This record gives sequence, C-alpha cells and structure tokens, in this order.
Amino acid sequence: MSTVQHLINGELVSHGGRTADLFNPSTGQVIGQVELADRATVQQAIDAAKAAFPAWRNTPAAKRAQVMFRFKQLLEQHEAAIAQLISTEHGKTLEDAAGELKRGIENVEFACAAPEILKGEYSRNVGPNIDAWSDFQPLGIVAGITPFNFPAMVPLWMYPLAIVCGNAFILKPSERDPSSTLYIARLLEEAGLPKGILSVVHGDKDAVDALIEAPEVKALSFVGSTPIAEYIYAEGTRRGKRVQALGGAKNHAVLMPDAELDNAVSALMGAAYGSCGERCMAISVAVCVGDAIADALIAKLEPQIKALKIGAGTACGLDMGPLVTAAARDKVVGYIDEGVAAGAQLVVDGRGYRVAGHEEGYFVGGTLFDGVTPKMRIYKEEIFGPVLCVVRVGSLEEALQLINAHEYGNGTCIFTRDGEAARLFCDEVEVGMVGVNVPLPVPVSYHSFGGWKRSLFGDLHAYGPDGVRFYTRRKAITQRWPQRKTHEASQFAFPSL
Repeated sequence: MSTVQHLINGELVSHGGRTADLFNPSTGQVIGQVELADRATVQQAIDAAKAAFPAWRNTPAAKRAQVMFRFKQLLEQHEAAIAQLISTEHGKTLEDAAGELKRGIENVEFACAAPEILKGEYSRNVGPNIDAWSDFQPLGIVAGITPFNFPAMVPLWMYPLAIVCGNAFILKPSERDPSSTLYIARLLEEAGLPKGILSVVHGDKDAVDALIEAPEVKALSFVGSTPIAEYIYAEGTRRGKRVQALGGAKNHAVLMPDAELDNAVSALMGAAYGSCGERCMAISVAVCVGDAIADALIAKLEPQIKALKIGAGTACGLDMGPLVTAAARDKVVGYIDEGVAAGAQLVVDGRGYRVAGHEEGYFVGGTLFDGVTPKMRIYKEEIFGPVLCVVRVGSLEEALQLINAHEYGNGTCIFTRDGEAARLFCDEVEVGMVGVNVPLPVPVSYHSFGGWKRSLFGDLHAYGPDGVRFYTRRKAITQRWPQRKTHEASQFAFPSL
C-alpha cells in the first residue's frame, strides 16, 4: 500500500508522523495513505521557498512563461493518467475528471501570457521632466488551500498564476484525494520550474494553521466551505495577510414560463447531478415561475433522473459516480430524511442506491424534491450532493427576492426567451456569477471567478485579472532628471503642476 508524501524543494519528503487513509469511493476500500504535515514540515517548505524566491523573482517574465508553456504540454500528454487518479480517489467519472483538467489547463494558458499581464503603466512628462510608471511586483511566499471536489482544477486556478507573477507557492491540497495534485506538481518541475518555488504539503487543520500563522506567508488563497473560509479570512487578515477565501453556495436556476423546456431540462440534469452535485457551482434549486412550468419540469425530470447511469467512476459512459466519502454520503442521506420530515414532496428518492459489484461504495442516486419552501433546511443549506429542490413562485420579482434573501451568492441562472426579463435578472440579482440559458456560468480563464455575500471573503476573485492583482502589489515610481547646470529653489507648498 503506497503512501502519498510531501513535495518540498524538488524532493519527496516523509517525516514518518501522522497519516490518513485514502479510500476508493466506488468500493469503500482503503487504497493508500497520505502523510499529514506538522509545523516542522510546513516550515521546511517555507524555508525552501524563501531560498528560491529571490532568483525566481528576478527571472524575466518571458522565461517564466516558457516554463508554463512546457507545463501545459505535459498536462495534455498526461491527461489520461491524471483523470484516472482523480476518478480513483474522488469518484467522479473519467469524462468529468478530464473536463476538470481541461478547465485547469485554460488557467495555465492564461499564465503563459505573463509578459502581457505583468506590463506596468507608463506616463511621460507628468510634470516638467518628470515621468511616472507603475510595476506589478510579486508578494513573495504565498499559499493555497484547496478542496477535494476539484483536485486538479482549483490548484491550477492558483499556483500557475502566482508563480508566473514571480512568487513562490506552497500548496495544501485536500487530504482526501491528493495523488493527482501531487502528480501535476511534479510535471511542473519537469517543465523546468526551479526547486523550492512550488511545494506541496498534505495535512489537516494543523497544516492550515501553520500557514496562517507563518509570518513569511504573505497571502492565502482558499476554496472550501463557508465556515472554514470565514475562519481563514479572519485569522489571516488579523495577521496582516492578503486573503481570498471562497466559501459555500446555494445556486438557483429560475425557469420562466417561456423557457425552452427540453433544453432547460438537459441543462439542469447536468448542472444538478454532474459530479454527483459536489460542485460549488451546482444548481441545487429550480425556481419555477408558475405552476404550469413547475409541473412540466417535474414531469420531464423524473424519468431522466431515474434513468441516470451510476457506477464506479473509473468505468466509461456514466453520468454519476459515488460521493467522495462515507461521511459525505451519510450527510446527503440525512438531508433527504430532513426534507421528507419537513413536508417536502420526494419525487425521486436516491437513498439506498446500490451498484452491483460495488455494494460498499458511497453511492446516492439522483434525488428530486417538489414543494420546497425557504424555511426548510434542504433549501437554506448547501447539501453538496445529487439533490435538486423545486420551489414555486408567482413572478420573476418574487424569484429575485428569494435569491437575494439567501446568505450565499455564488452562481445563478435564468432560462427564458425574454430579453427584458433576462436583463432585469442580470441587473437585479445579488450573485457574483450569472448565466442566461447557461446553467454553470463558470467564467473562462481570462475573466475571474467569485461570488458575493457569504460565498466570498476578500475583495479579489480567483484567477484572471483579479488573480494577477491578488498575487502582485503595485509600486508607483515617479522619476525626475533635472537639466544640468540649473538650480531650482526649494518648494514648500505641496507639489502640483
């Protein structure tokens, strides 16, 4: 049985301390172990980053970009192996794992544009013989803490951009499915990244707290649940760090009476049940404007949910695999029990789902509730599983009030053929990412990703232009070269033109 080790200063490191079991969610069997870092392990990674940073900071942006070009090629060459690792430890289907990796590669492509995205601003003759410009300089050592649900994509949101901006990066991935993350990090070293610029330390809260408390770490990026996001933001900013902490979500899809229903159903099936609902952008609430559209939606959804192809993620041609852990499965089943007890109508019940040959796997079938109200826990809380709730309202304005009253504001969408309704929705909804007939409005790599309200703590979103600003700090320089053999009198008033 193999043990996943830390990657520090270009070497796999084992300190022989605490470990955690790794499971195959499709079988429920232990398939390996992962080392859990203590503070000494984290400090070793910090020391390596500290030693490597000065030379990397002074490396031309074009040379940093060349490393990313080679990294992109290696990721594409190793796609099948990476997808297999993701599916084995996480449970998502091979196709879903490959799609996740492709979205991560898009962020590497954006990082390849380092000479362009790091260009400063220049103004000549802002005053007599005075020029002014600004530089975007790296912060130094920065860190990322990433979730289990996207072990390839979310780290690739962070460290390629941070590194190409001239920083050294320490990554603390999820201890539930770390193998693909480590595999990808080693590809970056193969692409020519100097030792010490990227370290991977596995661990739990001890490792997180060590990163938060280390004065050498200047910035923290986090993606995960809202309680942990809030904790990291509060503790990090209290210590003067720059923090972007992306938290939970409860994403609504509004269906107007004029929606193209067949297309909307297809979109909702993928958005609600893809990756077993373990996505912060998953649609978990369908808000139907009128009973007619609600009845028609449920009539079309029910047979398709019952026909979902569910099995071991490493098999081909599936719609869903298992949930990531037994605890995650039990939590989702508990929410379904709660919904039934609260009076919601259980149209499709995913509890007790069994896959032949994988009876011990962590499976939950697609689940559909009707008659859900805002007072129910299944409406208010993030379930993070294959559960879709239908809420009925009388108007678009009521739908907007419903969404805007929710504590989360990550993603949302509207299905309609009415341009006026779509424009009103986009203007008035208090959510960070909005789709019009697009169920998962995840921005492309050259935009930025982030929600509103309790879905994001911090001022800057992830990747794209906001990512560049997060991993750099602006330095404004004003320069004057007086003409020779001239003498100028002192000026005591505040300088102006």
